[in-house]
Amino acid sequence: MAAPIESLLNELRESEDPIEELKTLRTAVFATPVSGLREAVSGARLEILFSLLNTNDKEQIEVCVEILGRVLQTLDPVQLAQNYKTALHVGLNHLNDSVKVLTLTQIGRVVGHVDGVTQMLNSTEILRDVIQCISVESIAVAEKAVAALIELSSTKAGLDALFRSDLLKKLKDVMGTSDIIRYRVYELIVDVSTASPVSLGYCANSGIISQMLDEVTGDDILVRATSIEMVTNLAKSQHGRQYLAQQGVMDKIANMIIAAESDPLSSLYLPALVKFFGKLAIMDSPQQVCEKFPVFLEAVFSMAMTLEPTLTPIAVDTLGELGKTVEGKQVLHKAGEKFMSVLKKISKITSDGETELRLRCLDALTHLLTLPVEQQTDDLLLLTESWFKSLSSQPMAMIRNISIQPFPEFHCRALRVFTAIGCQPWGQRLMMDTPGFVEWMLDRSVGKGKEAKDSKFELVGAILSSSSTREIFGAQNYLKLKTYVREGPYYVTAVSTVSTEGAD
Repeated sequence: MAAPIESLLNELRESEDPIEELKTLRTAVFATPVSGLREAVSGARLEILFSLLNTNDKEQIEVCVEILGRVLQTLDPVQLAQNYKTALHVGLNHLNDSVKVLTLTQIGRVVGHVDGVTQMLNSTEILRDVIQCISVESIAVAEKAVAALIELSSTKAGLDALFRSDLLKKLKDVMGTSDIIRYRVYELIVDVSTASPVSLGYCANSGIISQMLDEVTGDDILVRATSIEMVTNLAKSQHGRQYLAQQGVMDKIANMIIAAESDPLSSLYLPALVKFFGKLAIMDSPQQVCEKFPVFLEAVFSMAMTLEPTLTPIAVDTLGELGKTVEGKQVLHKAGEKFMSVLKKISKITSDGETELRLRCLDALTHLLTLPVEQQTDDLLLLTESWFKSLSSQPMAMIRNISIQPFPEFHCRALRVFTAIGCQPWGQRLMMDTPGFVEWMLDRSVGKGKEAKDSKFELVGAILSSSSTREIFGAQNYLKLKTYVREGPYYVTAVSTVSTEGAD
């Protein structure tokens, strides 16, 4: 294929109306395996393709971009930087966004290469234009620009270039374009910071993180909420959390939760505050976070009880996330009646709330009640049993009634609640004591679709994971459960028919 592609490139150079030749070349390029394409273009000069981007013809630009997107991927990043640096620079300033995206994608490859980055560091004008692309209207272009700069920051040389040169001034100038652009830069800084303690040091010394942290307690409520989300992302790394603690950010956010009680506009930013501590608890220790910042759990309980559309879903999700771990379950148990009141509220919403919130409540119940065999102790089994039985006077019937509603999402969510208790002896006894439950569970005609069949299969599998199953369900039911699993989730019972044609 090398000869035809090279021949087609030569034909392009001589054509006055190249669109048909470009389409033919596109077909040839995409019909050639990558290995063959690499050989075909290794000695070819691609300037003709870059030059054909200099047009107002959108179709011609589109075809050129498709060809270049595939061809350039076959080139070594160092070769790309050495031979097509000028073309890349021009591409960053093209009026067509697809050309910018193509160019930024290739620059990302170059700066992510240990030798390619050296080539690019000698071209600060290109890097300045990459930074400028953060401020364009197109989200696709801006995201590619941010991605390229993150790649650049993966090496010490790249960090030095971005944070210890005139490029930092360019970055700060771009931040002043608008609130939206400033937050794109914050996203970049947070992503770079989470990579390593060294990267965080560069970002902190730039002063941009301090500026972001100042906005957490600023007067603009919407900006405040967005800033908190950025800080939450920074807290994803251990070194990020240590830095935030050193800066007193956790204490500031805890005080903001306290102040939110008297702020009529708190619903605009309180969810972000709670999400921050929720993530913190999950990544570090639910017990330590809830003990050090008791206002967090108080806020979650309060939000769960308010039934405000912006607050309750976040509270329910947070409780579910806390309840995933044994430590989180114990923290909630220590809250006593406050948590039990919230649990009963969740149960009520599960039965008669708005659809989306009902589904989230069912997910939360699944997390709260899940207790794998290897984590089971007498105390924890008593805890999950008491939680389940507090849901209603007949919790098995309540969940089963949800499962038989004609909506797949409810059917599957309810099955997951049963799966959560299916490996716990008390849950198995409730199943056996519920008339018709075992038969309903093993009935393959109940629940249509792949997700429903998978959910039922997981339920049966969870029951069989417990050593108490044979004793509680009995030998006959145990054999049926084993057979169900052996046959798989999609087993269909064959129905034989006898033809009576010609019987006379």
